Amino acid sequence: MKILLAPSERKSLGGDKEFNIKSFPKLNPIRKEVIKKYDKFIQKTDDVKNFGDIKIPIKKRPCKEAILRYTGVAFEYLDYPSLPKEAKEYLNENLIIFSNLFGILKPLDLIPYYTLKQRTKPGFDIYKFYKNKITEILDYYDKEYLDLRAKFYENIYKPKKAVTFKFIKNGKVVSHFAKAYRGILTRYIALNRPKNLDEVLKIEFSGIEIKEIQEKKGIKKIICKIKED
Repeated sequence: MKILLAPSERKSLGGDKEFNIKSFPKLNPIRKEVIKKYDKFIQKTDDVKNFGDIKIPIKKRPCKEAILRYTGVAFEYLDYPSLPKEAKEYLNENLIIFSNLFGILKPLDLIPYYTLKQRTKPGFDIYKFYKNKITEILDYYDKEYLDLRAKFYENIYKPKKAVTFKFIKNGKVVSHFAKAYRGILTRYIALNRPKNLDEVLKIEFSGIEIKEIQEKKGIKKIICKIKED
């Protein structure tokens, strides 16, 4: 079972490695074209909020592992650096990160710091650019996905078979803090290294109680109650 996770707008700076994305090589021709268009676009835009103020071409920037580059709420709660070796190896193999710029990544792919706010278009619709090829790749890559992404990323890829989570606290759907719970779940999954949904359901998630499983058109939605503080 592979895990799908959204990226984060917050990223760490620096790095001491060169650009190198080894995963999903079938995406390389599209990535190459996207990077070329992005590099050209940022030279002429003054939209610092959505595209940042760095004008250095993507492949000339210092790089580090994607799992260390993204530092948003989900990645903060996942806390990859503190995981034991076996849990890291499990994520390195099974975690797929959706990137606004690079399509889909594995944790150890080497990428630079960049700015590309969700939904923005660097002179073209980057999401439509990737959608067909990502769908082709992932539809045949695994039979069932554990989908912990924000719903927006279904615009790029919507699995035919997947497990999703819905978080309820005090009778209301959690939205603002959902990213944290996605990170917490990813950490527990890494620590337990399940091979299928049955093994996921046996995991004891601290502070989270599985209440119900709903299924519709190949999608299993796990309803989770956040325990009271």
